[in-house]
Amino acid sequence: MENPNHTILVIDVGNTNTVLGFYQGATLRALWRLATSRERTVDEYGILINNLFTLEKLSVSDVSGMIIASVVPPLNFALAEMARKYFKMEPLFVGPGTRTGMAILVDTPQEMGADRVADAVAAFDKYGGPCIVVDFGTAITFDCISPKGEYLGGVIMPGIGIAAEALFERTARLPRVEFREPEQVIGTNTISHIQSGLFYGVVDAVDGMLDRLCAVMGKQTKVIATGGQAPLIVGASRHKPTLDSSLTLDGLRLIYYRNQAPKRHK
Repeated sequence: MENPNHTILVIDVGNTNTVLGFYQGATLRALWRLATSRERTVDEYGILINNLFTLEKLSVSDVSGMIIASVVPPLNFALAEMARKYFKMEPLFVGPGTRTGMAILVDTPQEMGADRVADAVAAFDKYGGPCIVVDFGTAITFDCISPKGEYLGGVIMPGIGIAAEALFERTARLPRVEFREPEQVIGTNTISHIQSGLFYGVVDAVDGMLDRLCAVMGKQTKVIATGGQAPLIVGASRHKPTLDSSLTLDGLRLIYYRNQAPKRHK
């Protein structure tokens, strides 16, 4: 059970970005988004996070607990050592054996990304089921949750950055472009051609996948979007997903408390 005065640091380490959130009880008091660097050392993490806390007039001593979801295993050691050295605590890593409160009905649950588990836990807690989470990260993932709160499975497709980089790297004359919604579908120069193809290609691919998933899960299925590129997509999607930028962090907060041993009453 959450204590409204308890404070935790939650860290979501993705392949492209690392997102940190500082919670007091259920309230997200600060959120930071950093580039994921596989070369960052224990001290670099510690100093960086310390500086972020200082800018928000917080102190590392304010943190009572820490939970980490990481899909970049080489960084786990540095993060664990950072927690011990700078926060004087053992962090909880989401992985096999972590209590999530959700049945994972896939062939190999241990292969599930910790961020996707956190997304599913938060989506069911906040919106109920059936629901689908679309997370716009390095990959675009779709996670399907049943009316009973069971994780049913999902879909993985290439992310926006991957598609844009592949187009740039595999062609001789096409430039890198900013990913944004173009002024019109029919481009009138090379850059607008690419922007239209990337933007509407992603929007239509996501809508098409949601059409198929909702046909299986039912018309009452709620759709929630999260991830760095989600704000650019939701307005153009036919499914009009609910935008929830803190969904993954909220899921980690819930998982943290579900793994705390209840206190015995005398």
